[in-house]
Amino acid sequence: LIGHPVANSTLALQDRQASSSSLHSSSSRDVLPPEARNSSSSHSDPGKRSSNPYMGDTQSQMAGSLKTKLSPLQPVRPLPAVVHNMASTSLRTANRIDQDCVDYTLMARGGYERQQSNLSDSRLLDSMVSDCTSFNSMKSTLSVLSPIRPKDVRNRSFLEGSVMGHGALLGAEELDRYFPDRRIGIYIATWNMQGEQELPTNLDDLLLPSDSEFAQDFYIIGIQEGCSDRREWEVRLQETLGPYYVMLYAATHGVLYLTVFIRRDLIWFCSEVEHATVTTRIISQIKTKGAVGVGFTFFGTSFLFITSHFTSGDSKVYERILDYNKIIEALALPKVLPDTNPYRSNSSDVTSRFDEVFWFGDFNFRLSKDRVGVESILKQDLGSDMSGLLQYDQLLKEMKDGSIFKGFQEAPIQFLPTYKFDVGCDTYDSTGKQRTPSYTDRVLYKSRQKDDIKVMKYTCCSTIKTSDHRPVLAVFQVKVRPGRDSIPLGAGQFDRHLYLEGIHRRITRELKRREALKNQKTSAVCSVS
Repeated sequence: LIGHPVANSTLALQDRQASSSSLHSSSSRDVLPPEARNSSSSHSDPGKRSSNPYMGDTQSQMAGSLKTKLSPLQPVRPLPAVVHNMASTSLRTANRIDQDCVDYTLMARGGYERQQSNLSDSRLLDSMVSDCTSFNSMKSTLSVLSPIRPKDVRNRSFLEGSVMGHGALLGAEELDRYFPDRRIGIYIATWNMQGEQELPTNLDDLLLPSDSEFAQDFYIIGIQEGCSDRREWEVRLQETLGPYYVMLYAATHGVLYLTVFIRRDLIWFCSEVEHATVTTRIISQIKTKGAVGVGFTFFGTSFLFITSHFTSGDSKVYERILDYNKIIEALALPKVLPDTNPYRSNSSDVTSRFDEVFWFGDFNFRLSKDRVGVESILKQDLGSDMSGLLQYDQLLKEMKDGSIFKGFQEAPIQFLPTYKFDVGCDTYDSTGKQRTPSYTDRVLYKSRQKDDIKVMKYTCCSTIKTSDHRPVLAVFQVKVRPGRDSIPLGAGQFDRHLYLEGIHRRITRELKRREALKNQKTSAVCSVS
């Protein structure tokens, strides 16, 4: 048995006793067939005599020399590679899919298939991006988190907060891992509620339009003349967006509400959030007109969102310009957050101190044409061409003259005027005042870098009719740059109580819907005529 350690040791002993006998024995073992060698190699019981007929007297000689110290066993072939799995069980557990959202079932054909959960909203799931990261983590023994090598931890580069620092939370590596194209989706909605107490029964059309292919990374909702129960409004938003999103921040100024929702897996890359307010009323106690702004940094890009309500009145263009000037001068942001580009900032203009600025709300600019003239244009087959109306738009004229919203842009308007409707229908103001239909509700944007912001959608929500205004929606793709870890991070904070209440209502709503369907099926009555 050439290569067998036990046989080799036995041959060495016999060689010292009788050379000729050892050579003869070695030759007989060399010609053994493979099955004989396999049989002789499996000797788990040293005292048990082998039943292999090929071994003969040789087996007896081996049994007699068992007390001899044998040489260490050596592998006859290369050992298999060690599986490189440094991910802990806790990390793999942390990246599992929440079971209240979706279920993953192992199919008979041997693959994973995403199925509808009992407690999930089919419309929301259909509009969401497939969670490929979590899906792949369930098929692999490795966590989605990259293993960290000890030598990387030991390596102290002394580049604290540097964009080039390896492993930085807000650095280029982490940004590219989440956003390979370095662009995020931002959804903005602005709506004058007219102070109505009763909220719409369903907000899906406001936040999750059926014609949208994907949901966005941020949802920013600005409200003017909001309902009296602001908390109820926020819960309804959370209920609609579901467990995929958390409320990052909410700010108010009287009846002006500004709410920011973010995908929950992106909350770690946000800085602390700051807000400021400005009132434009002469009597500051009446907070129906003015602005509220929210600022924060995401990775290395600073964002400013402002919602405002300007002075009303067909002819009060000058007063609205004064409102704008007061807001950009008095809105005190940022407070603690560092300016990402202080060389391009202006102390008298808050919009110059942020990389990306979105300003939306009820600006109250009207069409400078009488009601009869506007109605005659509306009776034409306009399609998506609103140039016949927009030529009379006060805001576009003032922006062109450079008297307001300097540096801001607006996407082409291809929807009908959003003001003023009779509540509950599509008829423009039929009261004695006969107000002229106008584009009072707008979404504008501004960027420090050209082409950072791309408009994906700009429209109105015509299905929500509980106010005399129609909500206006806008979707943007915005470029994001790497940042420095030295900024004050938000530490993943969000409104947990609101999250739990919204999800509870979401589950309750689904259970009631299913119960109603069940009762409807069991209540069928057959009648005989």
